[in-house]
Amino acid sequence: MKLRVILTGTTGMVGEGVLLECLNSSEVEQVLSISRRPSGHQHPKLRELLHEDFQNLTPIADQLRGYNACFFCLGVSSVGMQEPEYRRLTHDLTLHFAQTLLTHNGPDLTFCYVSGAGTDDTLRSRQMWARVKGETENELRQLDFRQAFMFRPGFLRATPGQRHVLSYYKYFGWLYPVVRGVAPKFASTLVELGQAMLHVAQRGYPKPILEVPDIVAAAKG
Repeated sequence: MKLRVILTGTTGMVGEGVLLECLNSSEVEQVLSISRRPSGHQHPKLRELLHEDFQNLTPIADQLRGYNACFFCLGVSSVGMQEPEYRRLTHDLTLHFAQTLLTHNGPDLTFCYVSGAGTDDTLRSRQMWARVKGETENELRQLDFRQAFMFRPGFLRATPGQRHVLSYYKYFGWLYPVVRGVAPKFASTLVELGQAMLHVAQRGYPKPILEVPDIVAAAKG
């Protein structure tokens, strides 16, 4: 089965890393990037759809048909943000996007959501962001997708040549080999994350929630 992927977040570090793996994969037939700004990448497989308001997908809804996978890599930091606004930009936006895809593609689509290490699907964490993302994961898993997988990466190593790298990475990126060596359960590469998404979209995975060791295992196939 060739993958026709809808991808969000391509102007961010995670989304761009996943995009590069999609473009390099012979298993991917087409990628539709939906973002507010151009990704800066051009490729025969890549089509970019620029859309400002992710809370209102009606103007582009008809262009979301005919896909069998979604890699949702869009996200915002909770730093300095109150819970209502963070919930709107994380939980509400993600669920609206997922429900729209389900309406226009039916249950044959695999949905992969990037949350993060520390996400709490029991909703008991003292960390606001962990509860909100946990609630988002729970509700995504209840939707009628063919498969829904929650990815919880930790410390990520950027792919060489990436254009959209988090500002802190240039100061702390050198620590990646150290973290991977002493705490491998908390570190993976963006190559591994992208390859893991491609693997589960085509072949599934025994667990709906993939922590870092699962991401590394799935990337190996």
